[in-house]
Amino acid sequence: SHFSSSSRGAAQHGVSIEAELSYVEPTLERPCSYTYQPPPGTPWENCKYIRKKMQISDGRAAKLRPTLELEGFELRDVPTALRDFGDPKSIEKIYYREAMELALLMTGARRAYVFDHLVRKRDVKREALTFGKRNGDGSATANGRIHNDYTEASGRLRVEKVIHDPIRAAQVQRYSIINIWRSIKGPVLDTPLALCDARTFVAKDFVVSEVKYPDRTGEIYFATHSDAHRWSYFSKMDRHEVVVFKQYDSQISGVSRFTPHTAFDLPNAPPDVPPRESIELRCLVTY
Repeated sequence: SHFSSSSRGAAQHGVSIEAELSYVEPTLERPCSYTYQPPPGTPWENCKYIRKKMQISDGRAAKLRPTLELEGFELRDVPTALRDFGDPKSIEKIYYREAMELALLMTGARRAYVFDHLVRKRDVKREALTFGKRNGDGSATANGRIHNDYTEASGRLRVEKVIHDPIRAAQVQRYSIINIWRSIKGPVLDTPLALCDARTFVAKDFVVSEVKYPDRTGEIYFATHSDAHRWSYFSKMDRHEVVVFKQYDSQISGVSRFTPHTAFDLPNAPPDVPPRESIELRCLVTY
């Protein structure tokens, strides 16, 4: 099975930890974050965040493994043939193909289109997590704001941006956008990814927010706090594993549609653990 090596390790992992997660404070103005140096007098972020202590379960210890269609996320043991994640051409040639195969296998979809990827490196100084501003070398740091990459509106627009043939795009009945996340160094021991059970989020928990890039403005969801939210992470995720999670689904009911997620600081992580390095890749699938 896909899970054999992961499940054997479950016994020595903690079942649940308590850690602080960064929710957006309810606000009347639309939250906005800059990924680049904002204009003079404009703040990097115009909203405040509330750090809430939340229980985060180790998904490896769950009696029923979380699945992509139900909770919105799933751990898979999928080694990659790619050795060098520092080479964008190799990523596009080798890793994109692997990702498309995995996306089709997991969703039962008919076509897959990888449309972007991002390599992240936790900054060595371990400054407080923000929304993932750039490091000095141009890589993104870990994103410590609870968010979902697409909203109802931006998710709908994405299909035409990815499928450049307007006739084919118009014929698509159902499509999903999924994110495939992998550690590219060794086991993640400092800032893992927390994922929220899609069934525990309701529409009023989402806040439509803007992300400013040098050439465009993206629309994402931030999240306000609710005691109903159920969080999970997968301890010590290593290079041979991926977590696959749903960022948008055009089907309105019966499946997970949005999976809020965030990096978080692992409590009691030794100060000398290597900073997390990861790759995330986004893929649109059509059914």
